[in-house]
Amino acid sequence: MTQSLQGPIRKPRSGGAAKQLVILLHGWGADGPNLIDLADGFAPLLPDAQFIAPNAPFVCEVNPYGYQWFSLQDRQPQPMLAGVRHAAEILNHFIDEQLKILNLDNSKLALVGFSQGTMVGLHVALRRTPQLAALVGFSGLLVGAELLAKEIVSRPPVCLIHGEADDVVPFAMMKHAADALKANGVAVESHARSFMGHSIDMDGMKTAAAFLKKSFD
Repeated sequence: MTQSLQGPIRKPRSGGAAKQLVILLHGWGADGPNLIDLADGFAPLLPDAQFIAPNAPFVCEVNPYGYQWFSLQDRQPQPMLAGVRHAAEILNHFIDEQLKILNLDNSKLALVGFSQGTMVGLHVALRRTPQLAALVGFSGLLVGAELLAKEIVSRPPVCLIHGEADDVVPFAMMKHAADALKANGVAVESHARSFMGHSIDMDGMKTAAAFLKKSFD
C-alpha cells in the first residue's frame, strides 16, 4: 500500500473553489508547517490557488521532530537516485489524490520545492504526464541528470532560485541543473540571490510568485 502524506492546507484567498493547486515540498529535516507560509506570499497573485505542504514520508534520521523525502546518510549517486525514485512514487500518489479531491488536472498543478523538496519535485515534474503547469526549485539540485535524456517525458517550465552563499547545496548546482534541463528541451529561468545562504528570501518569493502566475495564465 502506498504511503499517504498529510500536511497543512491554505484554501484559496478568493473564497471560491480552487482553480489551481500548488504543492510545497519542504527540505530535509523540516516539515510541511515550515513551508506553508509561502502561500501567504503567493496568494495575492494566485487568489484562486489552494496550497498544501505535506510532511515528507519518513522521519528524519538526524531530527526526530522533522521529516525527510529520502535518506542522506549515503550521498553517492546510486543511493540518492534510489531515494528520489521511491519518494517520487509516494509523491505522485499524493498528487493524484489531491487533484481528484479538487477536480483538477495536471495543467492546474505546480510544484514548489526547497532543497531536498526541489530534488524530488524535479524528478516528478519531468516524468509525470500529462505535463504539469510549472515547477519552482529553491536551493536544490538535479539528481540523475545523466539519465534525463532517456527518461524525460514532460517539459514544464522551471524556475530555479539559489543563494550564492549557500553552504549546504553548492550554488554551482543551479547551473548544473539548468544546463541539463536546457539540453533536454526544458524552458528554464535561473535566478541567483547575492549573499543569500541556504534559505528563501522575499525577492525570491516574489520571483517565484510571478513565475507561477505567468505559468498558470
